Amino acid sequence: MTKENRENNELKNLLIDVGLKEKEADVYLAILALGQGTASKIARRAHIVRTTVYDVLSSLFDKGLVTLTGKEPKQEYVAESPDNLKIYLESELGKRKTDLEDAKHDLIPQLKSIHNVGNRPKVMFYEGEEGMRRVYEDTLTSSEPIRAYADIGNMYRGLPGYFPEYFKRRAEGNIKIRAIIPNSKEGRERKNCDQEELRESALVPESMFHFTPEINIYDDKVMIASWREKLGIIIVSEEIAEAMKTIFELSWAEARRLDQKVEQRT
Repeated sequence: MTKENRENNELKNLLIDVGLKEKEADVYLAILALGQGTASKIARRAHIVRTTVYDVLSSLFDKGLVTLTGKEPKQEYVAESPDNLKIYLESELGKRKTDLEDAKHDLIPQLKSIHNVGNRPKVMFYEGEEGMRRVYEDTLTSSEPIRAYADIGNMYRGLPGYFPEYFKRRAEGNIKIRAIIPNSKEGRERKNCDQEELRESALVPESMFHFTPEINIYDDKVMIASWREKLGIIIVSEEIAEAMKTIFELSWAEARRLDQKVEQRT
């Protein structure tokens, strides 16, 4: 047995230990190594028949470990960051704290080491309410403060009941955020919770806030949540993310100036 096969078997056993089924572990490791690929390509890499791999990929999709990119007939599956496995385990393992800590400190770094991210930008689409939740869950993998343009009212109406728990989990993960938001009733209420939710809000006049989607910029990603179309988009591109961060900083300087005017009037 080669060193690569031996290491792959060790990772497979760790994945099974934390709750994945054998075929799920095989396919997950295959798609991590590939980065992305068609079902046929993944099946060959995982040594699983094509008719079976669709069901396995569907299960991994539901767990937030893979996503889809492109349109049929050229649709491909893409490996999400192994940090998504950590999020899945946190929600599923419950009281199995030992398993969870082992996964965080041992398994996740090993999976990242084999994750083929490549240099090509990726655009991933998520539809419906579940898709919108998926893009927000991805922001919880951020290793840096999030930069955001957000309409709190649209968020609440788009995913009723989701955000109070999301804000709490983001703060518990020590992920800070700076947000430009309209000076609405919902926006003012949210700003009152800035300290406990690790957020710095800049309120701008509602008349100046014309777009409805939320945009989050973090790491090498740009997340767009379109509330009208119920569509979530994640763009993975270092170049695009850096450009968006620069634009945000210019916007932030003006937003802070407008926010101070709001504070002076109240």
